[in-house]
Amino acid sequence: MTRAPAPRPGRAGPDHAAMLRVDQAGEYGAARIYAGQLAVLGGRHAMAREIEHMAAQEDRHLNHFNAMMARRQVRPTLLQPFWHVAGFALGAASAIIGPEAAMACTAAVETEIDRHYSEQLDALGDTDAELSDAVVDFQAEEVEHRNAALAAGAERAPAYPLLSGIVRMGCRAAIALSTRI
Repeated sequence: MTRAPAPRPGRAGPDHAAMLRVDQAGEYGAARIYAGQLAVLGGRHAMAREIEHMAAQEDRHLNHFNAMMARRQVRPTLLQPFWHVAGFALGAASAIIGPEAAMACTAAVETEIDRHYSEQLDALGDTDAELSDAVVDFQAEEVEHRNAALAAGAERAPAYPLLSGIVRMGCRAAIALSTRI
């Protein structure tokens, strides 16, 4: 599949700017969720190593999107201060419930991010190779995070269907808001 070149450096098209904004916001929120989980579970918990690995990948995604935003002169979402607090709080609250609930949170978030990235790739088509390539790369890691969370017992969390549903609904709302604001 041949892809058209990315928009000229310095400016993204309006739709691409919104896509980049929401992607950066999502990676920022994910990094904050993992920070909250680690703050509660600590570095010695059996899940800490896996969470640290996921967090390192989210940091790489975030740094990549930050650099793209700077090159393309795309502003971050105005909701970033809210996501700073909300992401950490969600991670911490899920970990307080227990490690399986922390993994349920991760599985729910990554399920929505996978869905979002798939929709975004469909919308992008071949219009922005740089953004598409990043999304394909990062989506694969998000799926790994979801699968690792499920393997670690996410579905054994107390009230898993309810917890997962609430987190997924919150993610969809965050995606919609960060795209626009």
